[in-house]
Amino acid sequence: MIKELAEIDIRPGCEDAFEAAAHRARDLFLGSKGCIAFRLHRSLEQPSRYRMFVEWETIEDHMIEFRNSEAFLEWRKLCGPFFQSPPRVEHLVIIVEGRSDDAEAEVMAAE
Repeated sequence: MIKELAEIDIRPGCEDAFEAAAHRARDLFLGSKGCIAFRLHRSLEQPSRYRMFVEWETIEDHMIEFRNSEAFLEWRKLCGPFFQSPPRVEHLVIIVEGRSDDAEAEVMAAE
């Protein structure tokens, strides 16, 4: 599994509109080949900065399948107008992972 991390800076004052567009775009990712999960986080310290985490089965699912799809074009059409600058994207693999017992119980209860 590959995790895509995109750091996205939004034009100040456009945060609500961007979040609404990203909510609509979520299914574009989740409906794409190899997409496992999608999460968007907003910075508390820098409210116009977001981090998008997308889990893909392979890097090719992101870089070839998704990037060359209509879903990608639609994502950029929905969210791109709010970008302050192009997103900075990198791909990650998990090296160390863990949860406290309490956090694990909360996750299982929520499911």
